[in-house]
Amino acid sequence: MENIKFGTDGWRAVVGKEFNKENVETVSRAIGKYVFDNYGIYKPIIVGYDPRNMAKEFSLQCARTLVCMGFKVLYSDKVLPTPVLAYNAKHLDACAVMFTASHNPPEYLGIKFIPDYAGPATSEITDEIVSNLGCEFDANVEGKLLITDFSKSYFRRIEEIIDFAKIREGQKKFHILFDGLYAASIGYFDKLLSKNDIEYDAIHMYHDPNFGGGMPEPKPQYMQEAIEYVKTHKNYIAFANDGDSDRFGVIDENGDYVTPNEIIAILLTHLKKNKNYSGCLVKTVGASLMLNIAAEKLGVEVIETPVGFKHVGEAMRKYNPIIAGEESGGLSIQGHIPEKDGILANLLILEAMSYEGKTLVELRKDLAVFVGCSFINTRVDKKLENLSDVKPTIEKFSAMDEVAGMKVSKKDYKDGVKLYLTDGKSWILVRPSGTEPLLRIYIESDSQEKVDLIKNFVS
Repeated sequence: MENIKFGTDGWRAVVGKEFNKENVETVSRAIGKYVFDNYGIYKPIIVGYDPRNMAKEFSLQCARTLVCMGFKVLYSDKVLPTPVLAYNAKHLDACAVMFTASHNPPEYLGIKFIPDYAGPATSEITDEIVSNLGCEFDANVEGKLLITDFSKSYFRRIEEIIDFAKIREGQKKFHILFDGLYAASIGYFDKLLSKNDIEYDAIHMYHDPNFGGGMPEPKPQYMQEAIEYVKTHKNYIAFANDGDSDRFGVIDENGDYVTPNEIIAILLTHLKKNKNYSGCLVKTVGASLMLNIAAEKLGVEVIETPVGFKHVGEAMRKYNPIIAGEESGGLSIQGHIPEKDGILANLLILEAMSYEGKTLVELRKDLAVFVGCSFINTRVDKKLENLSDVKPTIEKFSAMDEVAGMKVSKKDYKDGVKLYLTDGKSWILVRPSGTEPLLRIYIESDSQEKVDLIKNFVS
């Protein structure tokens, strides 16, 4: 049990090593006790899994364990994305357990607990689950296992949010490539397009636990075939999702990767301008200053959180923002769920393009003009000798009044330390990884020259 540690998004480990039948049983029982203690034995629990190796087998073990504890368990009839399971937690007033390791390497699997509010479990919740490890209880109630199709209610909700008729109309100016990337969104993103008579081309449209020999992450290095396809076909844009489809990846008509920061800014503008959404923007402290500038020009308040969607989701429940997102490719919007939804994100981009009657390349140019400059981001991972070095190293950065010849104008301590520089366009964020002696150093500026200067300074 000492090997079971819940991180920012659940417990993850290597299949066949720490992730084994014994530990899955222990974690399943700890989750069951949490649900029993906080909701009672009659709270339904829904269980799902992504395409990873052994995800179906371990998730079924978890479902049967919970049934033996006395719960009514609704078990997914097929592979499904995390946002689909999360939406159903809200829709069915149930707690949920998802077997996924998101964008981690293929040898990993994980267990993610989703409370009935449909967002990531907070630290208080996961701490209580960890404290339950090894505990037992007997409800003296007979449980029940129901095989369930969770897709239909999710499709209905997405069709309420997205204007598919507008996308059909806009498709006169663009073509869609869906890179299934062997991920959970196969059978969901493409099904929503097909159901609504939207044409698309597709590649990598089968579930592969090895993810084609790459990583289940929708970033340029793992989307090379999609990029080449876009470059050799006129007016195509490409979409992909990570392994459990809560993150998104978008390639524009030139074959260029569109950063999550740009996507969030474009969608904030679209939702406010074209769909009359009102409220604030929630972003992490590691997300781009571009979002702050765009929000200010739109008259939208900005709420910043520590890095990690569990903090973003918590802020969503508190502030009901127009949109909430993080720099690593996760977002959700008002009226949906306080959990990342990469399928919704991709559809919203198609909707924004259709409302504006513009290509994604044009929307990116409009954004740069609107904000007044372009921003460049990078991240440096600084390895330390041991965990005891983390705190003094962060304190060293906290004491700095100058970075790479630029004065520090402001300091923020939401998550590690963030140093804003006097040029008004540059900052660095230094935060611990939380699991190893490593500092993650985020850098942003409006020129590559400044980014390189700052990068050399902190390396």
